[in-house]
Amino acid sequence: MEALFGSYGVEWLNLLVRWLHLITGIAWIGASFYFVWLDNSIRPPKPGSPLAKAGVSGELWAVHGGGFYNPQKYLVAPAELPSDLHWFKWEAYATWLSGFAMLFIVYYFNASAMMIDKNVADLSSLQAVAVGLGTLAGGWIVYDLLCKSPLGEKPAVLGSVLFVLIVAAAYVLTHTLSGRAAYIHVGAMIGTMMVGNVLFVIIPGQRKLVEAMEKGQSPDPVYGKRAKVRSVHNNYFTLPVLLIMISNHYAMTYSHSYSWLILGAIMAAGVLIRHFFNLRHAGRVSLGFPVAGVILLVAVAIAIAPAPRKAIAAQAADSHAAAPSAADIARSGHDITAVQQVVTARCASCHSATPTQAGFASPPGGVMLDTPDQIKQHAAKIYQRAVQNKDMPLANMTQMTDAERQLLGTWFESGAN
Repeated sequence: MEALFGSYGVEWLNLLVRWLHLITGIAWIGASFYFVWLDNSIRPPKPGSPLAKAGVSGELWAVHGGGFYNPQKYLVAPAELPSDLHWFKWEAYATWLSGFAMLFIVYYFNASAMMIDKNVADLSSLQAVAVGLGTLAGGWIVYDLLCKSPLGEKPAVLGSVLFVLIVAAAYVLTHTLSGRAAYIHVGAMIGTMMVGNVLFVIIPGQRKLVEAMEKGQSPDPVYGKRAKVRSVHNNYFTLPVLLIMISNHYAMTYSHSYSWLILGAIMAAGVLIRHFFNLRHAGRVSLGFPVAGVILLVAVAIAIAPAPRKAIAAQAADSHAAAPSAADIARSGHDITAVQQVVTARCASCHSATPTQAGFASPPGGVMLDTPDQIKQHAAKIYQRAVQNKDMPLANMTQMTDAERQLLGTWFESGAN
């Protein structure tokens, strides 16, 4: 039982909460995608038809799971309030709450390792957590004020301003927190905007429509219009948030010196591709949007391609760290002795069968580097993360030098034997 209250228990908590976050996120995103598709796909009934007289603004027929469905949307509300009315809110709330719990479990409880990079900013754990929480609250406040300002009446202008502000936030965060923490907080900020839309705009607007009908009054259509606008915003926010949720697996993005710009470009590509599908659902095919998105992704991939081995070696030679001796480099090309010394000193505190780094009950990603055979097995990963991306060791906690990175690179280039 003792293990359940230590790092092992934290890993299980991480697993279960992450699983919950994934499940609820799928439910929320699925509902969002479906209703945006529905709004764009319904067609108005014939003038003078019973549906038109009943106030139906659009309908469609669909077949799914062996049955036929006939969804209808009313311009404002039906003549009578249905006795059984379904609400879509708990998916959003549960997704945000589980995501917020993940921030605490993964980042805030271990801020020194997961949020702080002394090469970026010399913060305390408390300061790093404060930056994270401030980002979530500040992002929602600024976003909500912009939506309520005159810009809210100009969707294209508002969207452009929001994109610039999100990229600006990414710039500030990548110059304050570690790369992984910066990216995840941009995503958490956008996710907070999304759930704020549900909690403070969409659901309250829907409640006012229902309350008016319960009182026998005609609902004010303005509440439905506001809710629709915020719902559309959430739809465009979705792909960037999903990207950031998986970004911790791709150090080539968040470890780059222009990580904020890379994130902005990839998010823009996601928005362009999402816009294509939204237009397609409405009957318009505009291939320019996905083509532009793909071109942007290809451009990013080319721009951040790893430097050639010679360039990496030159960078190491120009650093203040002492270059490895000729004997070390020669030996590393023929045996693994020098490499194992570096890996044991700089990497094995986390990547071991029995990690000694606080917060890790098992090696991250299951990668163990205790033996020469294990080091050789993961040679390509070591090269990519320690030499090319330089994002490992995590926040360079163990102070791996450029000379040691050069030694690892030389060993890998010479066959990793």
